[in-house]
Amino acid sequence: MNERIKELRKALQLNQTEFGSRIGVKQTTVAGYENGTRVPLDAVISSICREFDVNEDWLRNGEGEMLIKKTRNQEIAEFMGDILKGEPDFRRRLIAVLARMTPVEWEMLERKMNEIANEP
Repeated sequence: MNERIKELRKALQLNQTEFGSRIGVKQTTVAGYENGTRVPLDAVISSICREFDVNEDWLRNGEGEMLIKKTRNQEIAEFMGDILKGEPDFRRRLIAVLARMTPVEWEMLERKMNEIANEP
């Protein structure tokens, strides 16, 4: 499992300190997991899987894909949840504007997006 933890961390482009802070452990603990001198508790494995959307079978046994594939609806729901629990920012203001748009405004926005997407 130690190699897979390191592979995951590198795939996420996190250093050991950043990875550890996301799952509630210190950098030295992550280093121990990666070099095989420490074995993560089941609670830590659950934290890794939950925090980074990791397939637990892959993490424990090397079977299957590293990351759990999300549906588009799951991605949208997660995005909205992050916006609602965070501080007001541009994303929240944008969603508020979109929520007040009329059907005609949605059509105009769609046309403009299509126009922009087709530009070189």
